[in-house]
Amino acid sequence: MNIEVLKSKIHRVKITQAELHYVGSITIDEDLMDAANFIEGEKVQIVNVNNGERLETYVIRGERGSGMVCMNGPAARKVQVGDVVIIISYASMPLEEAKQFQPTIIFPDQDNRLIH
Repeated sequence: MNIEVLKSKIHRVKITQAELHYVGSITIDEDLMDAANFIEGEKVQIVNVNNGERLETYVIRGERGSGMVCMNGPAARKVQVGDVVIIISYASMPLEEAKQFQPTIIFPDQDNRLIH
């Protein structure tokens, strides 16, 4: 039996842009992606702390060091620039492996930069 568990999380980043007329997805600074163990194209859940919206999309690589977190396409209507969101991905794995698995969780600063 496989179960779905938390794989990675970026806890509380600010939306820096919202681009309605775009194909879709969320663009994330490559530094944040690397630190959170996200890959381009990975399915993620976005939880908006400001308004309670929850949605799923996929990750697009943003400019490294930019602090960019841009919601694209129709999902741009679910956020406002400045909203705080949590970005989550999950993985499916056997139960025994899941019991030992340690997710990657990062806590960027208020400018969407990594805290060292």
